[in-house]
Order: sequence, then C-alpha cells, then structure tokens
Amino acid sequence: MEKHERKLELAARAAWLYYIANNTQDEIAAKLDVSRQAAQRLVSMAVTEKLIKFRLDHPLAACIELAETLRNRFELAYCDVAPSDPESEDPDASLGGWAAAYLETCLSAKAPTVYAFSTGRTLRAAVNQIQPMNQPQHKIVSLVGNMAHDGRASHYEIVMHLADRINARAFLMPTPVVASSAEEREFLQKQRSFLAVRELALQAKLVVVGIGEIGWNCPLHKDGFINDAEVAELLECGAVCDLVAWAFDKDGALVETPTNRRVAGLSLSELPAQRIVAVAGGTRKIEAIQAVLRGKLVAGLITDETTARALLAGR
Repeated sequence: MEKHERKLELAARAAWLYYIANNTQDEIAAKLDVSRQAAQRLVSMAVTEKLIKFRLDHPLAACIELAETLRNRFELAYCDVAPSDPESEDPDASLGGWAAAYLETCLSAKAPTVYAFSTGRTLRAAVNQIQPMNQPQHKIVSLVGNMAHDGRASHYEIVMHLADRINARAFLMPTPVVASSAEEREFLQKQRSFLAVRELALQAKLVVVGIGEIGWNCPLHKDGFINDAEVAELLECGAVCDLVAWAFDKDGALVETPTNRRVAGLSLSELPAQRIVAVAGGTRKIEAIQAVLRGKLVAGLITDETTARALLAGR
C-alpha cells in the first residue's frame, strides 16, 4: 500500500508537470530523474487513477505547484515540498519523514555509491524514519566534525546512525566541528585520516545538508560548537545562516570571520554544488534558507509548505 501511495504521488507530480506546467515528457523525465518511458507511464497512471479532471485531483497539488515555483525562481535542479501539519508538535520529524522517502529512493541504488551528509535535527529525524535496508556496497561519509572543543559529542550525528540503518560503511570526519585555532585546523587537515575522508566526500554522488540559522541558541551555539563571543562575532559580521558549519550572510556569501577560519570540516567550495540537496524548514529558518538560495549554494531543496510560501513571499 505504501509503495502504491508513493507511486501515486509520483504520478501526480508527472501529471502536474505535463498538464499544468506544459513540460514535455523528456523534461518530466529529467525533473523526476526517471526514464522517458517511465515518465509516460506515470502520466498514463494519473489518468487511469482519475487524478486528472479539470485540475490535479490530489492532496499534494498545492505542494507540487509550490515546489515547481520555487524550483524555477531559485534555479534549482530539484525541489520537493511537504504538506505542513499545523498540529504537529515536532515539525522536524514531519519534514524528516518527507525527506526520508527521498533518501530511501536514493539509497536503494544497487551500484556502490558514496553519500555525504552534514548533521542536524531534521536530518537526524529523516534518518530515524528510513526503512532498514541491506546496502553494504554503499559508503556514508561525514562532511563535518562530530565534537565540540571540549570533546563533547554531537547529539545529531547522522553518519553512524544511517550506516547502521542500511548496513553500509560509515566514515566519520576526524575533527571537531570548529577547531580551537586556525593552526590546529591546519594541522588536523594534514592528517591521513582527514585526507582519506575528504577524498571519499569529493566522490559523493549525493550531498545532503541541513541549514542552520545564526543567532543566540542557534544549533551551533546550543550544541556547544561555538560560544557566546563567537555568536556575537558572527552576528556583527552579518552572518545569518550556517551550512556545514560555515557561516554565510543574507546573500549567501561566506563571511570573513575568525570562526570561519577555524571550521575543520570540508569547505563547500570543494563540493560540486549540483550534487547538494538541503533539507530545512520552519519559520525560524526563513532568512537562513533564503540566503542559501540567493547564493546558489545548493542544487536542491526539501522543505515544508508553510516555509515554501514564506520563501516565495520574500519574507
């Protein structure tokens, strides 16, 4: 039943792209990452299942339209919008469930593949909802360190949990999130273990990241990776968001700060932007997500309906 529902959702997307957005079947195939023949079958299925009348007769119609509008406005290669649940007590879990379905499709690949991940609450929620698999051929790689200056471990580490869930191999970034000095960062990044993980991450077919806001009690601050003085410094320099622990301003430009010079994980400039998909939502992150989209720092976005409307409204 669950597989059938997912097939219906894909058929609804194909139908919207074909009948409303006037896409060709080749364009639909590219946007949905399926063959042209599969795109044809999906459109036919939408008709057979009576999803098509004078309008798209499916609960996801509004979300599909929002996703397509976001994709066009911000020149994204991929965009997906989850229905918002105003009564949900945990919006991260709700969006995480939507992202989990996307990740399951990607992770089901039979060919050996490298996948790279940052950390975060929403990504952890997504991993927790991924169905167990047996994919020992895959490699799951971390883009960021997993501890604070004092050795405290991250509560929202992703790689080990995902690797356990799908029986894949895990490769952790052997550094803190932010080093105590630029000299320490330079030393750590010369070590063989770092270079090995870096080389793997650069081979990733898919890079999945969370987006964090910058402010008091933001994720980096709350989890102990930066202190009060560093938060104040980032705010003074105009930082509004973090992506893989790197701080960016409202236009998606990397800010020049001592904190950024101590980030011990991979630099975003090393990663191919066309492979990066961000998972983020929530009113507190609107400005942060806008910054990432303005800077064209990612090629894909998975968000929720309320966030999508706010992004399009320019708030």
